[in-house]
Amino acid sequence: MNYYELIFTILEAESHHQDLLIDELASLGFDTFEETDLGFKAYIPSDDFDKAEVDERLGYYSDMVSFSYEVNLIPQRNWNEVWESNFKPIELGDKIRVRATFHEAKPEFPYEIVIDPKMAFGTGHHDTTCLMMETMLENPIEGKKVLDMGCGTGILAILAGMLGAGSLTAIDYDMLCYKSTIENAALNNIKGVHVLCGSKEEIPDEEFDLILANINRNILIDQMDRYAEVVKTGGHIYFSGFYETPDLAIIKEEAAKVGLNYESHKVSANHWVAAKFAKA
Repeated sequence: MNYYELIFTILEAESHHQDLLIDELASLGFDTFEETDLGFKAYIPSDDFDKAEVDERLGYYSDMVSFSYEVNLIPQRNWNEVWESNFKPIELGDKIRVRATFHEAKPEFPYEIVIDPKMAFGTGHHDTTCLMMETMLENPIEGKKVLDMGCGTGILAILAGMLGAGSLTAIDYDMLCYKSTIENAALNNIKGVHVLCGSKEEIPDEEFDLILANINRNILIDQMDRYAEVVKTGGHIYFSGFYETPDLAIIKEEAAKVGLNYESHKVSANHWVAAKFAKA
């Protein structure tokens, strides 16, 4: 398969905003990203590339981020090898380590998550994934019925399983993510994960103790009423995928409309947020 490579150059003072562009590109079908000294590279199958759509969607961020990009057509190559070459293990304190299948194990970490990276989103390198994992470590998971929305590689569902979750459901609209979650759960010996391909319409009519939703602000708002329906009274939702300003205030407002009360949040150095809400 041929790919298009988009090489982005971003004004250095605004580089902390580049994740906004990456998230938007991921929603358009870009499946591999590589950081560079001047910005990042993004890759998409040639049949899926629509430059007019890219320009329209990224135009929304032009007031926040000064960027430019060039487009190159890349002949077929082994994209898993390219992805693997850019995948480095991450460590969160002395508790969590996320590594690929080709990295050496470090059993001194209580929670070592093995991810076969391929091209699915959610390897733990994004601020929001790290924030979600930190939030999960700080709150009881054992015995809870957990739903992971926008599961990517399944990393949060896997961690929930390691933390003793009673049952696990993971949902993503991307077929690659769906398959990756099944494979990565098996790699980590997490059994019984109910993996579904789709969006909010796939959420089972069941009650969950905890919902993990690391997506983006607009999708969270669109799906929030459904989350509120299935999280049990006294249950929690951890939201991430948005910035502290102005997004957190918007998320709080929308959550309050469906009976979800803000409790706390964590912020990364790049101003991304993971926020904890409870159903009254």
